[in-house]
Amino acid sequence: MKYLCLVYREEKKVDGMSRSEFAAFVAEHRAYREVLRKSGHGIASEGLQPVRTATTVRMRNGKVTTTDGPFAETKEQLGGFFLIDARDLDEAIRLASKIPAARLGSIEIRPVRETEPP
Repeated sequence: MKYLCLVYREEKKVDGMSRSEFAAFVAEHRAYREVLRKSGHGIASEGLQPVRTATTVRMRNGKVTTTDGPFAETKEQLGGFFLIDARDLDEAIRLASKIPAARLGSIEIRPVRETEPP
């Protein structure tokens, strides 16, 4: 089963890292991404640009509106994702708990809705 692991962390904590701390943090994520890939659990993963680059789109009464920034103000912001293949939720939790960013924020695990081809 596929699970999307949404990585949330406080951008201020990441922004406050020294260059070497940030480089080590990124290297940890790349290494874990490779562990997931080699084990057959990793499907895709990417980091996201800072929340200040986000645009929120809404459609109301046939009219599209856009807002600069995220949907809602929160302490933690969505910073990236891992799409994994896991046997069940227990395995997904075990895999997600090893994502380095879990130490700075949280990992939301959501099953991917399987859709049948048309």
